[in-house]
Amino acid sequence: MPPTAEWLMRSRYSAFCRGEAQYLLQTWHPLTRPESLELDPAITWRRLDIVRTERGGLLDSEGVVEFAAHYRENGIAGQQKEVSRFLKVDRQWYYLDAVPDSLNSR
Repeated sequence: MPPTAEWLMRSRYSAFCRGEAQYLLQTWHPLTRPESLELDPAITWRRLDIVRTERGGLLDSEGVVEFAAHYRENGIAGQQKEVSRFLKVDRQWYYLDAVPDSLNSR
């Protein structure tokens, strides 16, 4: 499993690119994990920019990663921005949620 919150964010982005919903669910914290996840096949993810990180390192138990994910949907470019919170439980990082009011989604 990824050793830091940022690397978990990067691996989750890769899972979105490959349509790996199961990995996304496995790396989602049980307190906030949805029952299921359907990925939109019309979206092609193009690039992930990490804007900033707060904590989330090898010795931390919490972390924040702000990112901008670039995509194309039906030939139109778009961007999703989010400030994500991560928790480490038993040496494994999990995506917890998005900080309220940080979402700038499609």
